[in-house]
Amino acid sequence: MWGIKIKVIFFDTETTGLDFRCCKIIELAMLTVENGEIMEEYDEFINIGEPLPPGITQITSITNEMLKNEGVEEESVANDLKGRLTPDTLMIAHNAQFDLSFIYFLLKRHFPSEADDIVSSLNWIDTYTVLKDRKEYPHKLIDAVHHYGIEEVNFHRAIEDTKALFEVTKALKRERNDLVEYVNVFGYNPKYGVSGLTFPFIEYKPQYYSKFMKSSDDILPRK
Repeated sequence: MWGIKIKVIFFDTETTGLDFRCCKIIELAMLTVENGEIMEEYDEFINIGEPLPPGITQITSITNEMLKNEGVEEESVANDLKGRLTPDTLMIAHNAQFDLSFIYFLLKRHFPSEADDIVSSLNWIDTYTVLKDRKEYPHKLIDAVHHYGIEEVNFHRAIEDTKALFEVTKALKRERNDLVEYVNVFGYNPKYGVSGLTFPFIEYKPQYYSKFMKSSDDILPRK
């Protein structure tokens, strides 16, 4: 997919809310891809030991019973992450700032002295940022799926979203082969600023809406 041998992890989280400081991941999914082939499909519910907000069940269809009966302990997922997030792995998510923040805090709870080194040793691509340079608003993952004619999945379930993300990323690369320029560059709406933490290994740039595909000379990483 990238023309070189590199490990790529497409990932998505479902959470109990938007605040990564006090909310928690309830489902983590990852597709590990090497040389364009899916090598591992990872999907775990996390038993957080407390009731879900009713609105989250409505959005995700994840219930308290599912977490209790099928969920694993958060520590187990933290160990799984630590074992898979090896240096120089390319991490790809849609609205990666959100998922990165939640993964960081999960790792920080279990590996407080190692979490910063783990996340900073990786490379990150936010397909939301890329999409804003490619098409007019809106820019959710489902909008990308429709825009590129990809078969729909059960959105708001992490494993299905990662599969859709994999196909969207391939479509973005076919459309214009410049994804490497977006490595560790996240766009943000200047009206609202960066949501949550700012990570020192990410370059944050204001990104405005566009009604057309930006020229290769006018993409966000070159501004």
